[in-house]
Amino acid sequence: MRKSAFKLFALLAPLALIASPAMAAGPHEAPMAEYAKTKAPAWVNNAVVVDAIKAQNAKNASLTQADIDKMDKQWMAETKASAKPLIDAVLGNGLSKYLKKVEADSQGLITEIFVMDDKGLNVGQSQVTSDYWQGDEAKWQKTFKVGPDAMHISDVSQDESTQRFQSQLSLPVIDPDTKKVIGAVTVGLDVENLK
Repeated sequence: MRKSAFKLFALLAPLALIASPAMAAGPHEAPMAEYAKTKAPAWVNNAVVVDAIKAQNAKNASLTQADIDKMDKQWMAETKASAKPLIDAVLGNGLSKYLKKVEADSQGLITEIFVMDDKGLNVGQSQVTSDYWQGDEAKWQKTFKVGPDAMHISDVSQDESTQRFQSQLSLPVIDPDTKKVIGAVTVGLDVENLK
């Protein structure tokens, strides 16, 4: 897809939403759905991802919403602090190392990846996210809570730092043994590089 087509889409998409919500689907949705079907399973279903989610689900089974809110506030404060114990622990774990490699191997197609547990908390990520708890956002609610066949594709937005047009694809993560949803993954894709 060409950059000029996405610039035009980014300008006209809000008008389409006003005119008719059914017309709001963008040209990025079909290639993103194809990526979800053909390329994402190779790394989303990897044992590194599944095992890390299962371990965190077990570790955090007794967390309350107050605990989650406290951790989320700590994470957000750490994004602006010099000491980052919670962020460093997540970014330094084996899953995050794996996700960084997946992103690097994508040759610029993937802009970020983060994996969430059954509470919507980050398990691993390729880049630092602005918050730790995703459970109040569509990326988790429209995948983890919906079921194994769910898929959520965000609107296209232009990243201010990279000036690239991106969209987030979110999918549930399934335990291969139980076939139950155990978490979710969000992958940012550079829509100009989608084929």
